[in-house]
Amino acid sequence: MQKKLPNTNLLLLFIPLISLLASCQKKFDPKDYSAYIQGEIINPTSNYLLFCKDNEVLDTLFLDENNKFYKKFDSLTPGMYIYKHNPEFQYIYFDKNDSLTLRLNSRDFDHSIIFSGRGAEKNNFLMNLTVRNIMDESEGYSAFDVSPEKFSRRIDSVHAARTTYYLRNKAIINWSDNFDLYAKAKLDLHFFALKELYPTAHYVRTDEDVRDKLPADYYSFRKKINFNDERLLKYSSFTKYLAIMLNSIVNEPEQNIIPDNKFDKYIDKLNIVDTLIRNDKVKNAILDNIAFIYLLEDQNLNNNDKFLERYFELSTDKNQHNEIIQIQQAIQNLKYEKKLPEVPIVNTKNQKVSINSIINKRTLMFFWTKNGIAHADAAHQIAAELKAEMPNIEIISICIDGEHGEWLSILKRYPSNGIIELRSDDFNQMKDQWIITKIQRCMLLDKDGSIIDPFVNIFDKNFETILKQ
Repeated sequence: MQKKLPNTNLLLLFIPLISLLASCQKKFDPKDYSAYIQGEIINPTSNYLLFCKDNEVLDTLFLDENNKFYKKFDSLTPGMYIYKHNPEFQYIYFDKNDSLTLRLNSRDFDHSIIFSGRGAEKNNFLMNLTVRNIMDESEGYSAFDVSPEKFSRRIDSVHAARTTYYLRNKAIINWSDNFDLYAKAKLDLHFFALKELYPTAHYVRTDEDVRDKLPADYYSFRKKINFNDERLLKYSSFTKYLAIMLNSIVNEPEQNIIPDNKFDKYIDKLNIVDTLIRNDKVKNAILDNIAFIYLLEDQNLNNNDKFLERYFELSTDKNQHNEIIQIQQAIQNLKYEKKLPEVPIVNTKNQKVSINSIINKRTLMFFWTKNGIAHADAAHQIAAELKAEMPNIEIISICIDGEHGEWLSILKRYPSNGIIELRSDDFNQMKDQWIITKIQRCMLLDKDGSIIDPFVNIFDKNFETILKQ
C-alpha cells in the first residue's frame, strides 16, 4: 500500500502560525533591553550605515564584503531611531527586544525597504505609509487645480481610506501607544500639509486666489494637533508640517499670497510659535530653526538686529543664543563685496591653497561630498556645460570630505573641462566660516575674489541667467 504524503500546502499554512505561537511563548527578561539589527544593502553608496537617535550618531554599522551588516545592542531604549546611508535616511522603530533584519536597494531607497524579524510588522507598515505618501506627492500639483470643494472632498476621501488602513493594521499588529504616536502623525500630518499648501499652490497654478472661498471650518484640523509633544520634535512629518503651516498662517490675511517682505513674515512666525507652543523645549527648537533659516535668507543688517532682538525675547535657550550669534557673525563675513574668510583647502597635489589668491576672474564655486556621488555627478555635468558655454567664468569644485587618495580616485569620474578641483582639509571650519548647510549651495565671486552672491543653487532653473548678470 502506497504511503500517503502530507499536504505540503497545508503545512506551509501552519508554519507561520507555529512560528508566531513560538514567538508569543518566548519569555523576555524584564531587565533585558538588548536588541538586534542586521541587513543587506544592494548597490551601496558607501561601506557603512549610521544608526542615530534624533541628530546624534549612536553607532556606525559597517558593511562586510557581501554588503551585509550586523549589530547587537546590549541595551536599547524603545523608541524611534534613524538609519542613514548617504545621501538617504529613514526611520526605524524598536520595541523592547526587537530583532530586525533590513534589506534595501540604494537606487530605489524608500520603495525597496523591507523588514523581517521580531518588530518587522510595525516598521513595514510605517514604510508602506511613507511610500503611499510619496506616491501622493509624485502625482504633481495638478490635484491643486480644482475648486476648494472638490479639493477638500478628494483629500478627505483619501484620508478616510488611509485611516481605515491604519486602524486595521493597528488592530492586527497591536503596536504600542508610543509607536502609534509616530504612525498617526505620519498619517494625518501628510494630509494636513496638503490642505495647508492648497491656497498657495492653487494660486501659483491657476492665478486664482481662493482664500476667501475656503469653508469657514477649512483649517479646523489644526485643533487636532498636539504641538507640545517633545517626541515629535525631530520627526520629519511634524517638522515639515509645522514649516508649511507657519507659511500658510502668515499668508492668510495678506493681499499678496506670495509675500515679498521676509522680515515681517519671519517676525510673525516667531510670534505664532510663541502663542501656539507651550512646551519650552519644543518652542525653543522651533524658534532656533526659524532664526537660522531667516539669517540665511534676509541679508539686511538692520532687519537682522531687529529680528534677533525679538528672537532673544522669546527663546529661553541661552546656549543656542550663542550659536545663532555665531551664525549671524559668519554671515556678516559673507556680505556683498567682502572676500571669503580663508579656510583649509588643498589641491590635487595635497598642497595648501589660499582661496583668495587663485581667483582672478568671475568665479562659480560649488560643493559636493563623497557620500553623495549622484549629486556630485550632476553638479559636475552642469558645471562642465556652463564652462563650455561661458569659458570666461572660472569654476571651482570643492569636495567637503574624504581622504586625499579617496578623493583623487573619485575625480577620475570627471574629465577636467577646465574645472579647478579642490578639497576641504577641515570641513568643520569651512562649515562655520562659509555657512555650508546644504550640499546644493554655491557661491558666485567677482574677479577680485569679492563676494557677489554667497547663497546660490547650481540646480536653479534660472542659474545660467544669474551667472550672466
